[in-house]
Amino acid sequence: MVAALQAFAHLICFLFLLWFTHRVSSNELSFSEELESLDLLENLGQTIIPDLGSLESQNDFRTPEFEEFNGKSDSLFFNDGQRRIDFVLVYEDESRKETSKKGTNEKQRRKRQAYESNLICHGLQLEATRSVLDDKLVFVKVHAPWEVLCTYAEIMHIKLPLKPNDLKNRSSAFGTLNWFTKVLSVDESIIKPEQEFFTAPFEKNRMNDFYIVDRDAFFNPATRSRIVYFILSRVKYQLINNVSKFGINRLVNSGIYKAAFPLHDCKFRRQSEDPSCPNERYLLYREWAHPRSIYKKQPLDLIRKYYGEKIGIYFAWLGYYTQMLLLAAVVGVACFLYGYLNQDNCTWSKEVCHPDIGGKIIMCPQCDRLCPFWKLNITCESSKKLCIFDSFGTLVFAVFMGVWVTLFLEFWKRRQAELEYEWDTVELQQEEQARPEYEARCTHVVINEITQEEERIPFTAWGKCIRITLCASAVFFWILLIIASVIGIIVYRLSVFIVFSAKLPKNINGTDPIQKYLTPQTATSITASIISFIIIMILNTIYEKVAIMITNFELPRTQTDYENSLTMKMFLFQFVNYYSSCFYIAFFKGKFVGYPGDPVYWLGKYRNEECDPGGCLLELTTQLTIIMGGKAIWNNIQEVLLPWIMNLIGRFHRVSRSEKITPRWEQDYHLQPMGKLGLFYEYLEMIIQFGFVTLFVASFPLAPLLALVNNILEIRVDAWKLTTQFRRLVPEKAQDIGAWQPIMQGIAILAVVTNAMIIAFTSDMIPRLVYYWSFSVPPYGDHTSYTMEGYINNTLSIFKVVDFKNKSKGNPYSELGNHTTCRYRDFRYPPGHPQEYKHNIYYWHVIAAKLAFIIVMEHIIYSVKFFISYAIPDVSKRTKSKIQREKYLTQKLLHENHLKDMTKNMGVIAERMIEAVDNNLRPKLE
Repeated sequence: MVAALQAFAHLICFLFLLWFTHRVSSNELSFSEELESLDLLENLGQTIIPDLGSLESQNDFRTPEFEEFNGKSDSLFFNDGQRRIDFVLVYEDESRKETSKKGTNEKQRRKRQAYESNLICHGLQLEATRSVLDDKLVFVKVHAPWEVLCTYAEIMHIKLPLKPNDLKNRSSAFGTLNWFTKVLSVDESIIKPEQEFFTAPFEKNRMNDFYIVDRDAFFNPATRSRIVYFILSRVKYQLINNVSKFGINRLVNSGIYKAAFPLHDCKFRRQSEDPSCPNERYLLYREWAHPRSIYKKQPLDLIRKYYGEKIGIYFAWLGYYTQMLLLAAVVGVACFLYGYLNQDNCTWSKEVCHPDIGGKIIMCPQCDRLCPFWKLNITCESSKKLCIFDSFGTLVFAVFMGVWVTLFLEFWKRRQAELEYEWDTVELQQEEQARPEYEARCTHVVINEITQEEERIPFTAWGKCIRITLCASAVFFWILLIIASVIGIIVYRLSVFIVFSAKLPKNINGTDPIQKYLTPQTATSITASIISFIIIMILNTIYEKVAIMITNFELPRTQTDYENSLTMKMFLFQFVNYYSSCFYIAFFKGKFVGYPGDPVYWLGKYRNEECDPGGCLLELTTQLTIIMGGKAIWNNIQEVLLPWIMNLIGRFHRVSRSEKITPRWEQDYHLQPMGKLGLFYEYLEMIIQFGFVTLFVASFPLAPLLALVNNILEIRVDAWKLTTQFRRLVPEKAQDIGAWQPIMQGIAILAVVTNAMIIAFTSDMIPRLVYYWSFSVPPYGDHTSYTMEGYINNTLSIFKVVDFKNKSKGNPYSELGNHTTCRYRDFRYPPGHPQEYKHNIYYWHVIAAKLAFIIVMEHIIYSVKFFISYAIPDVSKRTKSKIQREKYLTQKLLHENHLKDMTKNMGVIAERMIEAVDNNLRPKLE
């Protein structure tokens, strides 16, 4: 009977093993789930989290003991010298505050104690130390043991090394230039190259398959900090009405903690005295942030290792963008030099400056009351400058930039794919958790359509519609406010032009030195550009806070959703704010002015603004120069001087108070916090610059050169700021540059249209070409060969002075004699013609040529862009082979041992089940 029962038990075990094998092989059930179903995980290091309500009611808090500072200023460990500090929390001791509210302080203390107790229950180890300089401050050092790191590395799907990479790097195609690239590269004897590994998402039950030589070095400091921050962001500290409050961010925002940050590993100016310190901060400062390294390539692998992939991908993108700008800058400077060297051969400019041509052409007044007649030659200097920018090189450069921007975006995708592989972000499996601010508002209960389970959401569908409507309305209102400011600038232009026309010297011979360089048009343009820049900066400062308020009210679920939503709002605002004045000058100014006898009025009062006889291109160039230059200077003041001054003041106060040795965590606490949005403003600044470089580059070929110089400095300024002035950021994973990529692609598409329209409608190139090929020779012209002679006379229409309307407004023209006619910039029939003051045939030829040019240029550039996008794959063949090789090795290393592990585990389970069956049957049989 016993034998029969034992045979039956063995049969059941065998059938169970067959079923178990089928489930494992079909990936329906993992081994850990099976063990959990057999209650075998009970003693495998699982942490039981206490109930928050019971903790608060029973005062059963487990908080860290206070330890005295051991005097080692460079130490990155607890006082025992063994446990590494992975994070630091800072709070102010309520019992030592001079003035305090007892009730509020007691609530804060209990929340903090509950939070720290739950951190301990989650497996983290804490050690508290009072400040050396201010005994009210307490620093709580956090350490994650090996078991906690392994558990959360598996939860977060962190990729860790399997084996060293055996793929050989191909030799460079520019081997003969190795001496040059070696000068630009970082010295490998100082910053040693990181060993490359094949990696896979970590799994605790396959720990033996991973390349673990030293447990202390298996998780680098950045990974440790990221894991600890993941825990800190999700640990609860209060439970109210079944709604949990959790996360270190909320505690810092509410003032319960003053700061939370990972540690820099040493001082940036000198190496640490601790032999176990890698001194990565010192190396980054020396080889990356120091001005003497401005010509060197960036140590991207070390940046990524120290600051994380999100910081690394920003500097990789900025460096690549700067490298590509070098080519654009060279071509732009060449086009500028072409225009500069050929300005003396500019026929139409010579006609403007010639005393017998431009000096005898009387131009009509450009306003109603105070503006006098004026001679064309007073615009001689501006016409010479215009020859530099409005030349054939402008057309070549505009076409080149349309191709350049496509090459930049396509090659950046390839470079980004390489970095994704090298930095193990190809298949980023970490599921992003909801933001604490979102979770705190989750009060409505709904049924999930997929899981059919209850879940909490912050508002209903109707509430969400209301929020979206309110947010969209707020954004629209602020955009209208920007447009109103642009209209205000236009009104300023119209008003101040009359003043300058009346106040500036009226000597029409053009010999006055002030009038020679400072015409009413030039003075109006410069002052309006400066005022426009000031208004842009003011609105920019205000809207930053407004956009954050709108996005907070919108309440996105995840941090990525939050950043993307804020990105679109801020970029939309910045786009209108920075570019609206440029769009006005390029496409609206001087386009709808009528003619002297029948002018067009703004708001029924202000006469519309006209361009110089050579067009508005020079004014657009002036506007771009002032905004780009002023923006770069202002941003550097904000980014460099303000943090440096604040840190200098804080350091002065600390030195004056005490000469004591301060620990590493206290030195870092007194640095500046980076801010919640991190690199958001850095990206935004560069994308706005990218827009200036691409959207209006036809009017300013030196824009890429200015951007290149600015970016070379920007890289080192950002590096210096991160390394020396700010606390160390929490390392974050990132596959790419996020929402900025589609924004750049949209700008690239729009840039083709804007540059084509600038050449067609803003510059004078098309009218000159039409005159050269059609109207300089018969049947329209009198010259025997193609020439530009007579162009100015041909493009200035004639107006009879007696045809001026509203003579009651006053006659400001008596001092210049009895002029019967004057000239104005337009293509109209002269007085006495059957169709007087109507557009002539030259006008319609020019309009047809402009439209044809826009269509042809757009189609050519878009065709080239499409071909380039198709011809250049987003992922290179070499990178694909590396990815496939890693997947193959992952399968080989992990799945070859799968059967061995499964057989071993099945044997253990079978033995335990047989033992359990024997233990259950033996008493019954006995």
